[in-house]
Amino acid sequence: MDPELYYIKQKFTLGAWKSIIDQKLDESSPDFQQLKLYQAQAYIALNKPTEALKLLDPNNTSLSVRALRALARYLSKEGENALEELRDLCVEIEEEGIDEKEKSLVKVAAGTAFAREGEIEEALETLGAGTGVENLDTLALVVQIYLSINRVDLAKRECDRARKWAEDDLLLQHIEASIGLLTGKDSYSNPHSFYVEQLNNPSLSSGHLLVSRGVTHLLRGELPEAQSDFAQAQKPEYGDPADALAGAVVAAELAGHKANVADLWSKLSQEYPDHPLTKSVLEKDAEFDSFASKYEVPPLAASA
Repeated sequence: MDPELYYIKQKFTLGAWKSIIDQKLDESSPDFQQLKLYQAQAYIALNKPTEALKLLDPNNTSLSVRALRALARYLSKEGENALEELRDLCVEIEEEGIDEKEKSLVKVAAGTAFAREGEIEEALETLGAGTGVENLDTLALVVQIYLSINRVDLAKRECDRARKWAEDDLLLQHIEASIGLLTGKDSYSNPHSFYVEQLNNPSLSSGHLLVSRGVTHLLRGELPEAQSDFAQAQKPEYGDPADALAGAVVAAELAGHKANVADLWSKLSQEYPDHPLTKSVLEKDAEFDSFASKYEVPPLAASA
């Protein structure tokens, strides 16, 4: 693998998406199209699907390009049309002679959209969950889906299988760290060590890793350290600060900083209404109001 392509792949794995889109690509490079796909995926990871669409040629018939364009359109609120195109692409990749890398990217793009749509079973089936497929990109998404529905047991099973053929791959280490955040084994020592080690790399700038380490500090009860990581991850050079802002809200609440909570929550809810934390809190607010409206306050007991 070309050194530039290898380096960008590593940066993508570790969430250094902003540095990927800021990188000037050499159009004469034999890996130019592959590098361009990583840039498009980085835009999508930073919640900038319209920028990904600008980058990807609509006339390109490559399965990878078509899949990423469909995912970007879905995230841009095109909905069902984009989902149907991804379903069609999943059928196309079953034909003979299709490159394995293209198959993988199509499955990841489709699985991402299906999971976001709430079609969990379709996403897992598309990604080959439980079938023993030896592909870390699809496995990483399978594990994230399992963790999102609190099936840590199934996530660990997939990871255990992967150890037999993926050895010590960086993405596998990242997957193991994600599982460690949910299990809390050995005081979160695995994820903590992984994030600290990667952030010590002077050539890497990843807001995603900072947020992940901040979450680890949060779970270990290390609030000042968590707040420091979340604050740093909100800097412009790291790209989309939504997750860092959400982490800062939680850390401020746990630290009892009520004034900070109000300010941070106001910013999160106004600027990122689709963030999972925003949606979850607002849904619970609505549920509380609904239940409260049905509750009749009993009259005061008459004094004797």
